[in-house]
Amino acid sequence: GALFLSFGPTAWLLGTVPALLPFIGAVIVHRRIEASITRLTIWCDLKQDHVARMQLDWDHIPKTLPLPAPFDHPFALDIDLVGEYSVHRLLDTTVSAEGSRRLRDWLINTDPQMDVILQRQAQVRELVGASLFRDKLALNAALVSATKAEKWPGQQMLDWLAKDVDGDHLRPLLIQLAVLAAINIPLFVLDMTGVIGAWWLIPWSIYGVLFVTRGGELVSTLFQDATFLEDGLRTLNGVFRFLENGRFRRMPNVRGVVAPFLDEAERPSQHIKRVTRVVAGVGVRQNPLLGMLLNMAVPWDIYFAYRLHQCRIHLTERMPVWLDRWFELEALSALATFAYLNPDQATFPTLLPEQSTSACLFDAQGLGHPLIADAERICNDFQMPTMGSIALITGSNMAGKSSFLRTVGVNLALSYAGGPGMAQSLHTRLLRLYSSMRVNDSVVDGFSFFYAEVQRLQSLLAALHEADKRPLCFLIDEIFRGTNNRERLIGSRAYIRALAKGCGVGVIATHDLELVQLEHEISTLRNLHFRDDVENGRMVFDYQLRPGPCPTTNALKIMQQAGLPVE
Repeated sequence: GALFLSFGPTAWLLGTVPALLPFIGAVIVHRRIEASITRLTIWCDLKQDHVARMQLDWDHIPKTLPLPAPFDHPFALDIDLVGEYSVHRLLDTTVSAEGSRRLRDWLINTDPQMDVILQRQAQVRELVGASLFRDKLALNAALVSATKAEKWPGQQMLDWLAKDVDGDHLRPLLIQLAVLAAINIPLFVLDMTGVIGAWWLIPWSIYGVLFVTRGGELVSTLFQDATFLEDGLRTLNGVFRFLENGRFRRMPNVRGVVAPFLDEAERPSQHIKRVTRVVAGVGVRQNPLLGMLLNMAVPWDIYFAYRLHQCRIHLTERMPVWLDRWFELEALSALATFAYLNPDQATFPTLLPEQSTSACLFDAQGLGHPLIADAERICNDFQMPTMGSIALITGSNMAGKSSFLRTVGVNLALSYAGGPGMAQSLHTRLLRLYSSMRVNDSVVDGFSFFYAEVQRLQSLLAALHEADKRPLCFLIDEIFRGTNNRERLIGSRAYIRALAKGCGVGVIATHDLELVQLEHEISTLRNLHFRDDVENGRMVFDYQLRPGPCPTTNALKIMQQAGLPVE
């Protein structure tokens, strides 16, 4: 202040500006350092997240959205594709809610198509080898989300763009107001200079009435809409710019996914710049006095409302495409990351054409379950060689029968999603998947456990005999467990005979050793088993699938070890 009073404004500027430059520079450097720290922190979190997924450390694997499958879904609930400790959560590296949902939908798809799977496989294969690209995409996407625990809700942006806003009258209104302003301003100047009287009040009054009555409602939400749009685009800017500047020469299939970002004339960054300029103009309204003076002279708000409406129209056409491509890429990257983190176990399946000369419908070597840790996972070879093949698996409690059924189902679901299976090699036809494993009664609906089980098995059998459909792969854990032994055995025999006559293959786990005799009656049925042994008074399981019926049982041993009376 003393410098200003003593030497005038020029000296004050010459003295103050150089003194401020180091401060301004320090602020800029500080912001860059903060941004670098944020990005480095997210990068470290990504790597820790990868380690947690490799080790099945559920406490450190981010929770995914609650996206349950329909209650009557043919297989999703039985084989842990969705839920808290599920395949979906293990794979879900997406940041957007829609990317997560898309990955879930791929996993539980009931009608996989060969061309779609093969195209997705090609895209995922390319992404497996592009780990740096995937990590940078995840890094930029993570900056979009407010918190690591929340998925970015892309649907909010789409819903806002889809709102029915009547902006068609803005252009003629803008022209009318501009003409009135062009008349009013010269008249006002002439009045102020004493050349004429206050004739400007006439066009100015008309201008004010038109402004308030025809543009007031839209202008009232202008700042809110502009801010929402700018915030949404600013959060997406990092992801969109990364994809715009990506190099996809070695990823031709992925390039097809991101093609909308590579169009020079239609790149998101061009539209974001337009919106930024509009928002800057709208921002003048934050100063009430300046905003009022501007709008009294020229249709400032109406002009920027019109510009914002035009931006909205353009974005309504393009934003769904951009977001859809990003969601698609996120889901593909999730499958690729799963393959990348399991290089020794994950293998892309070979899909056999429906008219294949190979009789085998399913052939896996070293088949394992992705939700079992590496140190504990036991892999098995398994084939379903011909139409009508039924593998009847017997074994003791806890020997691994149910887990093996889920192993088959999960690997089929992964294969049909376009991702890798957990196997050394995997060949499969396209099969419809149907399971009956976790049947629940319902007090609300008045269903008993047995009735619910009968309904499920009836639906499975109906699906098996549907005409003009591809073969069914059924997974059944205990048939008619909700009734007595005698009727269960009679019903199970009849049901398995009906399964053998249908267009499909499958695996049945059972404790009923009497059912193994069906091997002599049904040529396509074969007996397999898991066994247990006793070492030092404790039961041990090797989880190896062996041919033939199970030679041992362990129910009485388990009861005895639990302290229950055994005769």
